[in-house]
Amino acid sequence: MTDRELINKARDAAKYAYAPYSRFSVGAALECDDGAVYTGCNVENAALGCTICAERTAICKAVSEGRRRFVRLAVYCGGNDYCVPCGTCRQVLHEFAPTIELLCARGNGSYVSYRLTDLLPAAFGGEFLN
Repeated sequence: MTDRELINKARDAAKYAYAPYSRFSVGAALECDDGAVYTGCNVENAALGCTICAERTAICKAVSEGRRRFVRLAVYCGGNDYCVPCGTCRQVLHEFAPTIELLCARGNGSYVSYRLTDLLPAAFGGEFLN
């Protein structure tokens, strides 16, 4: 799958976002090592701490179906800025794919690519719990 195809899946997922408070719709598309793709959107809640981001929605869908190996994640929002995962999403991604490639897109379709290690250096992982 090309970068553009994965970003388009994230863009399509953003259409399902439930964002009545922020009006900030986000979509994500998570590619597994075998090419399977899981999408997600953000789901807000009036108790804002209960909100779940698009990235974590996609991760939870994949994990709930037995997937654990991820290679790329595209994140899309319709704004002028690149849509980069929040700190909580970065931490959850680190649990499964510490070196995953992130395609961070904005409304005009342009995107930048990062490695999770660039956005979350010196991350905390399970190795610290042994």
